[in-house]
Amino acid sequence: MPTNTPTPVELPQPDETEKQRSLALCAFIANSCKQQGGAISFGEFMQAALYQPGLGYYSGGRQKFGEHGDFITAPEVSPLFSRCIARQLAQVLAQMEHAVVIEFGAGSGVMAAEILLELERVNCLPDSYRIIELSAELRARQKLMIDERALHLAHKLEWLDSLPESPVQGVVIANEVLDAMPVECFRIAGDSVEQLNVKTDGDQLCACYDAASDELVKQVRTIEERRGASLPDGYCSEVNPSIAGWLQSIGRFLDKGMVLLVDYGYPVSEYYLDERNHGTLICHYRHHAHSDAVWYPGLQDITAFVDFTAVAYAAVDAGFDVSGYTSQAMFLMGCGLGELHAAEVNDDVTQQLLLSQQIKTLTLPSEMGERFKAMALTKEFDEPLIGFMQQDYRNRL
Repeated sequence: MPTNTPTPVELPQPDETEKQRSLALCAFIANSCKQQGGAISFGEFMQAALYQPGLGYYSGGRQKFGEHGDFITAPEVSPLFSRCIARQLAQVLAQMEHAVVIEFGAGSGVMAAEILLELERVNCLPDSYRIIELSAELRARQKLMIDERALHLAHKLEWLDSLPESPVQGVVIANEVLDAMPVECFRIAGDSVEQLNVKTDGDQLCACYDAASDELVKQVRTIEERRGASLPDGYCSEVNPSIAGWLQSIGRFLDKGMVLLVDYGYPVSEYYLDERNHGTLICHYRHHAHSDAVWYPGLQDITAFVDFTAVAYAAVDAGFDVSGYTSQAMFLMGCGLGELHAAEVNDDVTQQLLLSQQIKTLTLPSEMGERFKAMALTKEFDEPLIGFMQQDYRNRL
């Protein structure tokens, strides 16, 4: 974890209402620990901290996205991001009849609105745009956003409680979804592997390492095999055990089309570098980043970078082809970012400066350009994808 992030003492303090909600979640987690013999895995803790109904970070009512939330995602930076995404979708949707778009975790809803508007501009609207969102509060925000920006297309929207039961053709989008899946944290202890568990210490939650489960040991040994060397003693990092099952579930309903993933991450050789020996787990609260995951559970986001090599292996096992992997900057350029930018040029100096700053944020290596990656997984679709023609990093996986 980064050493230059603020300690919890330096973070803005939650108000009393927020603290009480966090205490209720802590009581739930403490009860889970008691029921399981005194401790739960970090992955179980993270699942509750983010998704426990009514109490978890993503199921609670506080604003999470944008200037007044905890972090800003690319769709909030500029509509050009979503318009580029839409152009990649259009290439695939144009080859299908009765195609659908399915978005996981649509956040504020701004990306869905802008994608629909751009697909309308290029005459490639899907039969429906379905959002898989479990949070009632976020659904309400998404509906308001769609009504505000694309009311005439609101009839295309459908919110799902679960994955489609009938086979579909089309595109699945997951922007900053994989990083929010619960991870298990591990530490190398000589020839053994330990895992991070959460337990109670008096009336407080605390995290400590214990002997790892057989499954986690197996996953760590797979990482070592893929990186071509054992991990050094004392090395700490994390692994996402949910990706394989998630892709398998998508593979069961997506007959033909593409899964487009955009997230921050690395291939295995860069993720598990010897010098990255504290992992990538990070927490966000009111635009402050820090590394204490048990600080006021339910009030802060908890994320980890994505191991895209693991995603690629899981995708192939689920019946997909890995058809592209590149940086966000190269993906956006391939999807026509330059052309879209040129079309926005006018005499309004203030607007042009803002647009220029937005594009820098999306594309510069020091911003989102290199840290974020795009990956395309396809099924029954062989056409080269426009977003991966500028530069393809699949050889790094």
